[in-house]
Amino acid sequence: MEIIRKKVKDLLEMQAGSEVLAKGWVRTKRGNKEIAFIALNDGSTIKNIQIVVDKNPDTEAVLARISTGSCIGVEGTLVESIGSGQAVEIKASNITVYGECDPVRYPLQKKDTSFEYLRSVAHLRPRTNTFGAVLRLRSQMAFAIHEFFHSRGFVYLNTPLITAADAEGAGQMFQVTTLDLAKVPLNKKGQPDYTKDFFGKQTSLTVSGQLEGELGATALGEIYTFGPTFRAENSNTPRHLAEFWMIEPEMAFYDINANMDLAEEFIKSLVRYALEKCYDDVKFLNDRYDPELIERLQGVVDTEFVRLEYTEGIKILETAVANGVKFEYPVFWGADLQSEHERYLVEQHFRKPVILTGYPKDIKAFYMKQNEDGKTVRAMDVLFPKIGEIIGGSEREADLGKLEARIDELGMSRRNLEWYIDTRRFGTCPHSGFGLGFERLLLFVTGMQNIRDVIPFPRTPKNAEF
Repeated sequence: MEIIRKKVKDLLEMQAGSEVLAKGWVRTKRGNKEIAFIALNDGSTIKNIQIVVDKNPDTEAVLARISTGSCIGVEGTLVESIGSGQAVEIKASNITVYGECDPVRYPLQKKDTSFEYLRSVAHLRPRTNTFGAVLRLRSQMAFAIHEFFHSRGFVYLNTPLITAADAEGAGQMFQVTTLDLAKVPLNKKGQPDYTKDFFGKQTSLTVSGQLEGELGATALGEIYTFGPTFRAENSNTPRHLAEFWMIEPEMAFYDINANMDLAEEFIKSLVRYALEKCYDDVKFLNDRYDPELIERLQGVVDTEFVRLEYTEGIKILETAVANGVKFEYPVFWGADLQSEHERYLVEQHFRKPVILTGYPKDIKAFYMKQNEDGKTVRAMDVLFPKIGEIIGGSEREADLGKLEARIDELGMSRRNLEWYIDTRRFGTCPHSGFGLGFERLLLFVTGMQNIRDVIPFPRTPKNAEF
């Protein structure tokens, strides 16, 4: 009877005594003159299953072909392990080598390798324990996000990746064109003639699905988007990517307070999911890299977030400066807070997550609802330890006149925004939303230090490998 392959994760939970088939990649091979031990991993778990092979003339030839990185299939008996670290192991009766691996050229040897080096071999780094754990967590967190919104009746809305609108008003967008760059057609003003382009106008990769998300919310009530976004920022920092993923819920009839409630409930739900469903991977990362990781994650789940007005936050920071705290960037009312300021509030002053609200309108986007003071808007940023801002959002400006005045005040082109303004012309309603950077969430959940290490193939300035 043919034996059905079982994943390593399932084999490790089985009782000894069965005939089994395992397939995967060799992490290590060691042994003595009589016996060989192979650590086999198939990506289903951080744990390996040990393969025990008796050395004899029949097995010596196949063992000689096996090295770290080789792909093999193993038939044998699942037996109780006499070694520590696992309850069961496989006593091999037959080994098939699917793919040999040149031990001289294979870049993932047993010795510790720097994350910087592993980025240069990003096509192979998922085979390491660390990146296997990170990518499993990434997958589980994506599922948890969909589950959270689905269970609350939100509609999953797919918004366009190619757009003519700049949601942030920052202009740092990747242009999309089919024009021949060697001979770009020009109009009468000597500028590129985009009427000759594929879409008949200038288009770019999206920086956010929010504006289209608002269209969905004003028809379907509560929606969320989850997809890639793009920023052409020349930022070589541990917190920036040119291509990253965003989760952006948008809700009709939510004010800023309901928005903050949802954001806190959302992030707590995701962290709780990581602790409950992905504990082996989280514990590996905790034990290997960040001994405070589990404690920090548990702290978020168990803690009520602080709600703080921007003006009060500035006062706290100014007091800190007066008491000798050194910041690289200056602190003053109207400043766009930097990560060092955000982390001081979270890690030093309150020692818990903070939701900062009531920002000056001059440092926030055009679509945010203006407060009665004429100086601030109903923005909110959720600030986390080790990360700084992890969520940014706001109540949206529902007043047609105020929205139009703000667009004009900022000198923005209305040509590509009339469709957006229509939501305020035809049945406007109070509504709110926020954006969570998926990779920022993963930085927090994994304890990794660099955002390039929580996405399979990072896109950064001068780097589009693999």
